[in-house]
Amino acid sequence: MSRKSNTGTTRGGAKSKQTKKQKPRNDRAALIMEQFRAFPGRKFSLKTLASQSGGNDREGRVRTFEIVHSMVAEGVVEEPSKGKFRLAASHLPAFEGKVDMLPSGDCYVIVEGLDKDIFISRRRTHRALEGDTVKVVITNRRGSGDPEGEILEVLVRNPRNYVGTVELTRSHAFVRVDSRKVPVDIFIPTLPAGLRTGEKVIVHIEGWADDVRNPEGRIVDSLGMTGDNDTEMHAILAEYDLPYRFPEKVNKAAEKISDKITDKDYAERRDMREVTTFTIDPADAKDFDDALSIRQLEDGKWEIGVHIADVTHYVREGSIIEEEARERATSVYLVDRTVPMLPERLSNGLCSLRPNEEKLAFSAIFEMDSELNITSEWFGRTVILSDRRFTYEEAQKVIETGKGDLAEEILILNTLAQKMRKQRFSAGAVAFDREEAKFHLDEKGKPLGVYFKVQKEANQLIEEFMLLANRKVAEFVGRKRSSNAPTRTFVYRIHDKPDQEKLMRLGRFVTKFGYTFNTNQLTGHNVAKRINKLMGEIKGKSEENLLSTLAIRTMAKATYSTDNIGHYGLAFPYYTHFTSPIRRYPDMMVHRLLATYLAGNGSVDKAVIEELCEHSSDMEVRAADAERASVKYKMVEFMADKIDCEFDGAISGVTEWGIYVELDDTHIEGMVSLRDMTDDYYMFDEEEYAVVGNRTGRTLTLGDRVRIAVRRADLSRKQLDFDLVGTIDFQTGELYRIEA
Repeated sequence: MSRKSNTGTTRGGAKSKQTKKQKPRNDRAALIMEQFRAFPGRKFSLKTLASQSGGNDREGRVRTFEIVHSMVAEGVVEEPSKGKFRLAASHLPAFEGKVDMLPSGDCYVIVEGLDKDIFISRRRTHRALEGDTVKVVITNRRGSGDPEGEILEVLVRNPRNYVGTVELTRSHAFVRVDSRKVPVDIFIPTLPAGLRTGEKVIVHIEGWADDVRNPEGRIVDSLGMTGDNDTEMHAILAEYDLPYRFPEKVNKAAEKISDKITDKDYAERRDMREVTTFTIDPADAKDFDDALSIRQLEDGKWEIGVHIADVTHYVREGSIIEEEARERATSVYLVDRTVPMLPERLSNGLCSLRPNEEKLAFSAIFEMDSELNITSEWFGRTVILSDRRFTYEEAQKVIETGKGDLAEEILILNTLAQKMRKQRFSAGAVAFDREEAKFHLDEKGKPLGVYFKVQKEANQLIEEFMLLANRKVAEFVGRKRSSNAPTRTFVYRIHDKPDQEKLMRLGRFVTKFGYTFNTNQLTGHNVAKRINKLMGEIKGKSEENLLSTLAIRTMAKATYSTDNIGHYGLAFPYYTHFTSPIRRYPDMMVHRLLATYLAGNGSVDKAVIEELCEHSSDMEVRAADAERASVKYKMVEFMADKIDCEFDGAISGVTEWGIYVELDDTHIEGMVSLRDMTDDYYMFDEEEYAVVGNRTGRTLTLGDRVRIAVRRADLSRKQLDFDLVGTIDFQTGELYRIEA
């Protein structure tokens, strides 16, 4: 392009055309900037900018070229592709948010206050990683209208450690991170002595320079060789930043705690040693933190005691054991082990309500008649003596046969429990009964088979009396005795109402299976009754697990809070966790608060308790994620020798990158990647929970019956990949194979 001469003529001597509509030269720069600012993510050609700023004749194009390239030189405008210009990201409105990384290296930035997360292409992430706090700008809108942007700066690097597998070179190493949230290997410049290829390690990222491909890190700990069961379970705990061992000083402090019950202890407690008392727990349980007692009173009523291990008697506030328990907040139940909140000396010893041993308890004792009318309640510290330890199977046999140890007591308690259960559901409690997968493991932790835990009346017996104690303790503290009574700070277990939009989607979806779910007036107990009706109709059907899962997803998550909103799922206006202080820190908090108020003391600092509630809720989620990861690992391990084998299942999830299929017999879930489905090009339809073939129009949606072949079992990523073999007709069961 020729530059304009000082005489105002172009090459060849022709006068440049100047119309009255053209803007003066000095205004052109302002109009160009106005265009860039009006459409901050749009890419403009010089021709377009010239037309919109005063004219697209030769002189206008020359002047536009000069202005735009001057803006590029100043850093106001950038040229992302040849001949295309847009406002530089550094001149756009900036937001602060957190990174949610995708396996592809793309990510979303979650900004508080924005309706939509900002999509970031992997080329524009500025070396951000999962969980980093970043400065981000919106540069564009995607076809869906969702924002797309660029990360300008990492403000705070996520301090967490990662778990991965070592790959050694001659002088250094790389760690391939297990988490799909870290799509890049970590460079290790300094090698610890004895480090081996294939070793599973914990690594911390030290930094990531702009001119190198990989972040640099250091190895914090070695867990052992990849594939070893203990190594993999410890790796899961480390991945979720959960402890896999107790500090030695904590164990030593626990060993020093006396197991003697003193005369002072006896004098300060209600003596329940002469009352028939027993525990019912899983066969493999070692920590028995709850026991039941029962005796008949002279007026025909029953005195029933719910006795809970008095953990706070042994774990004093401010002690090193207390600090460790507070930080952990919960025990973690992996597929093959329990990682306790308290050292074994306490959890399996001092605090465990073992039979034929005098134990200290914190108890809730009720007098009730056969119609569940509670005429008296008492809360306080006790001394108990358990007469018998039952497994759930043993107690169930007593219930079914009417014979065995303490048969009369168990049968009475079971009758009362079943009445409480019926009463609870009549009041609006929600009944979910999703099957829980368990594994038969060999001595090395290898899965040999899958089975499903069945909840029977013995389980329900314990559940109902624990619910009773939790509810009554919460009512005792939370319910005001008079209008001018002061509010007392307490830990509540709260559960909000279901999500209305999700309920509407559930209602639309279940119709394809032939069920109805009335979505009119979805308020109060109507929701519970309709969900319970649906759960009853699908009981024992092939679609039970899928529809139960979808119904559960409509529900809010239960959390801990000092602000009571009630527990929707249980239909209780007051509810807390009092019954498991060996494995839950909130229960320890409840014991201390209850003791404070029983002693007549005033309320405690709400802000302190609320902070502990939030921490406990966060740790509960983290522990649940780790538990699911351990199950997923065992599922992948179980399927590792079944490559190319075919199985029937149902589509349990649909995303933009693939469809998830849950197998019928084992409920094991894997993914069919859309890019591996070569019979057609499939598009994701979010509204319909479906993918649709572009050429054939074939629709694959949530709940469809399909047959798959196992393609890959990636243990390090805990990921199963399937190939879609065909679809199965709901009515006839006929298989229609899909040819590539």
